Amino acid sequence: MSLIDTRRHQMFPVLEPAQVEAAKRFASAEARTFAPGEQLFEVGEQHSPVWLILEGSVAVVRRDGLGREQPVTIHRPGHFTGEVSQLAGRSSLAAAKAGANGCVALPFDTAHLRALVIGSAEIGEIVMRALILRRVALIEGDASGSVLIGRPGERNLTRLQGFLTRNGNPNTILDAVHDAEGQALIQRLGIGPDDLPLLVCPDGTVLKRPSDAEAAIGLGMTPQLDPARVYDVAVVGAGPAGLATAVYAASEGLSVVVLDQRAIGGQAGASARIENYLGFPTGISGQALAGRAYNQALKFGAELALPLEVTRLDCEHRQIHGGHLLRLELGDDEVVQVRTVVVASGARYRRPDIANLSAFEGAGVSYWASPVEARQCEDAEVVLVGGGNSAGQAVVFLAPRVRKLHLVIRGEGLEASMSQYLIDRIAALPNVELHAGTEVAALEGDHSLGLSSATFRDRASGVLQTVPLRHLFLFVGADPNADWLKGCVTLDEKGFVITGAGEQPSLSLQTNLSGVFAIGDVRAGSVKRVAAAVGEGAAVVAQIHQYLAGLG
Repeated sequence: MSLIDTRRHQMFPVLEPAQVEAAKRFASAEARTFAPGEQLFEVGEQHSPVWLILEGSVAVVRRDGLGREQPVTIHRPGHFTGEVSQLAGRSSLAAAKAGANGCVALPFDTAHLRALVIGSAEIGEIVMRALILRRVALIEGDASGSVLIGRPGERNLTRLQGFLTRNGNPNTILDAVHDAEGQALIQRLGIGPDDLPLLVCPDGTVLKRPSDAEAAIGLGMTPQLDPARVYDVAVVGAGPAGLATAVYAASEGLSVVVLDQRAIGGQAGASARIENYLGFPTGISGQALAGRAYNQALKFGAELALPLEVTRLDCEHRQIHGGHLLRLELGDDEVVQVRTVVVASGARYRRPDIANLSAFEGAGVSYWASPVEARQCEDAEVVLVGGGNSAGQAVVFLAPRVRKLHLVIRGEGLEASMSQYLIDRIAALPNVELHAGTEVAALEGDHSLGLSSATFRDRASGVLQTVPLRHLFLFVGADPNADWLKGCVTLDEKGFVITGAGEQPSLSLQTNLSGVFAIGDVRAGSVKRVAAAVGEGAAVVAQIHQYLAGLG
């Protein structure tokens, strides 16, 4: 059964008359009357409000980029429209028209919707749950969101699918070779092989082989930042540490912008299941945890700008403004002015020294194991390199889906680097073979067809072994993502950000540059755990308040 079937009462709740009266106090304008069949909002429309239905009915449909449409529900008095997009002022993924007798509805724009969910705990819980469940249903269902057309397994198609999926954006894949509908569209548009993959946006816009940033702009995901606005806090990185900062800072009244060059969740967002995070005894996926934190940050008014890469911290700019303002430089000459910066940019995946590794990245070589990659290697032989907890979680996730999994580690065992519960679980998997004291020496394959084999080298004896494979997963650690701070902030010999060495001992998370703080994996000496990152995200907000108070 679909989510709509099992949780319809929570997805489409009816507010009681007293709740409707309470909600009216938060409306952004007077009630509006719509004629029969009149459009309330359209797919792809930016900044469409949530409408609370007072009289009549509203028919809601979902539609994908190819115009395929399915009904979602009929709203009646006491119902409200919308999904998570409305909390961020982003593009609508559904469309709505007034019913046969028209309707009367009350609008709640983004600011007033947030005021409602915060100002009334009872109504806020109902509304937030409904908005989140509706987005989940759109992701799970057909005929909603974007359509990707390309050759399955091709690196750019995999990249786009991963980008959309990790950002909670519904998408459908059409095979450009074997799917008749995909072929027909390609022929009609005169698309050549070099233009694939295509991204067909919900509003029908067609993008040829877009970058992640181009896809985000086409889908209305990326906000327009005002260069004249000064934020209290800019958080660079939307992993657990950065999202925690956004939630605590925004809930305490600070103006917050979060910037990340790819997706919410960071490295943790790619974890198939986190089982040792406090409060989730049955485990939670990194993407689900990040999604909850993202929605929570939106609820409190944080602005999340993805995918936008911060290229440089301009620490010289502050001298022009009495030493108080910092400036972050983005691509395309964009800038963001802030009073404080929280460096939560985490780490970038480490690439082992394998001669032709880059030729297969995205086409057989992956640095995370999401459902996208799992589908590509269904019932195949795969290799996973790494002995940490992230590697263990990926093994447990992938093993039931593949024919055989080779686990390659440089050390002599897993005990020194992996939690015992993961070691025990891996030992019970019949199709996992551990290759200890081993490294990957070479990769073989066709650049157009992908990987075909890998050669292992025993580190002690030098003996080589070749195994067939279609996918190689690399979990060999990460390097700090702090290049954009050079010249402003002190780094240690490995490139991690040094904190706590300033003139104010109480600001233990502040760098050598006043007003710039560092948390999470990018910070020197940090504990590489999700819970520790979240804790630092909460703790840094108290130090930001102390710093801002000192500015008067």
